[in-house]
Amino acid sequence: MEFARAPPMEREPTPQSFYEYTVTYIPIESSRRFHFSSKEIRHLTIAALFVLGVGFSLGFSPKAYTSLGGPFMLFIFAFTVTASFLAHELAHKFVAQKAGLWAEFRLMLMGLVLTALSIISPIFKIISPGAVLIFGFTEKKNVGKISIAGPSVNLALSIMLAGLFFAVKQPMLMYTSAINAWIALFNLIPFGILDGYKVFRWNKIAWSLAFMASLALTILTYTRVPF
Repeated sequence: MEFARAPPMEREPTPQSFYEYTVTYIPIESSRRFHFSSKEIRHLTIAALFVLGVGFSLGFSPKAYTSLGGPFMLFIFAFTVTASFLAHELAHKFVAQKAGLWAEFRLMLMGLVLTALSIISPIFKIISPGAVLIFGFTEKKNVGKISIAGPSVNLALSIMLAGLFFAVKQPMLMYTSAINAWIALFNLIPFGILDGYKVFRWNKIAWSLAFMASLALTILTYTRVPF
């Protein structure tokens, strides 16, 4: 998730007066609070296909393929990983739009390249084909809430999938739970453009709770994954 700069102020004369006035355009809530542009849908579709490819690439490992339970479970795994990625990005988008901000997903060239390499690499796995760009004026609190929305969704998914694993003992569920825990943990690192930096600046207690929960889930789930 990234925040774009606000536009510069524009100065223009009024039609029937002898003075100028300054107009500052500030985004306000739209009547269509949650919506997608055609460009955003194209970018989301391409990103989803790349992430789906990363999910299917787990089948290159004979041990992982066998533990998942064959081609059908591999398909379910790849679909779930893709859905988890989309859920993370859309959580950012919807919370931002609810705050009256412009928010749309866009592909990023470097992230797309790294995701493509992850499809063919047996070890190197990064899912980052793009990010939700957010534009407008808002408070630090809203920035924090927007930033924590994505990791929170992955934490919830990780807990749900882990619970299902302990109920039915299907390895695919633990794989996807582990991936969701890792997505949350990585994004909560309080550094650079990652979500964690914005959450940390907003509310250190909220960041600490989310980070420790994602760390605990990552350790729990990865120790249960049959690599």
